[in-house]
Amino acid sequence: MKKLKTILLVEDNPQDIELTIEALSEYSLANSIIAVNDGVEAMEYLKCQGIYKNRPKGNPAVMLLDIKMPRMDGIEVLETIRKDEKFKTIPVVMLTSSREEPDLKKCYELGVNAYVVKPVEFKEFLEAVKHIGIFWAILNEQPHVS
Repeated sequence: MKKLKTILLVEDNPQDIELTIEALSEYSLANSIIAVNDGVEAMEYLKCQGIYKNRPKGNPAVMLLDIKMPRMDGIEVLETIRKDEKFKTIPVVMLTSSREEPDLKKCYELGVNAYVVKPVEFKEFLEAVKHIGIFWAILNEQPHVS
């Protein structure tokens, strides 16, 4: 079995973080999740800065990104990484409660790979996250970026 790459979860709601980790644990993906609380922290992780300066090098297999967050929102993160050669190939899945058409349109204009509205029902949320994790962290092939 190939080594699982990291899933970067960018989410400011502790309950959603817990549910996401629980959903991914069924497929042994939970041990490879890094959860950060906002876009500023996500960028520090990607750039190996601050508390992440000694982390192993390399991009995550996928970034699960919420939109509405303090300091730097998900759309700003998406826009920033799509402009950077080192990060622009990272698959990004918006995992958000926003059904607003302008958010959806803007994310696709910026190159999001998928836009998933968080289901309200617990079981539906778990199923959605499981499918996202399996596809992006296990099945999807990415080019090697140096």
